[in-house]
Amino acid sequence: MAMTHAASGELIDVRPLGPALRQARSSTLVRADHLEVFRFVLIAGTAAPDHKASGALTLQCLEGAVELDAHGRTQILRAGDMVYLADAEPHAVRALEDASLLVTVLLRRA
Repeated sequence: MAMTHAASGELIDVRPLGPALRQARSSTLVRADHLEVFRFVLIAGTAAPDHKASGALTLQCLEGAVELDAHGRTQILRAGDMVYLADAEPHAVRALEDASLLVTVLLRRA
């Protein structure tokens, strides 16, 4: 079954998941030629090891708390915090609490 993504002009709910967070899965909300937006769900104690995106990105913490390793330092993002990372900046994310992030990537595609 193909995953559906929001169409241009369609409303997308990105409110915190609250009690449903632990059962939620990461999901792509928007996929276009040079843009991808997804909700990234991490359960406390899990991590996305060091990696790079194919483009500039923002990480916005919607709920919970995560540790972000980037630019040679570690920062904690909590609900309401957002960070910008330049194209292909290596980074890693670890969930300190159950968390969901809104990730927006401006894709660099050939």
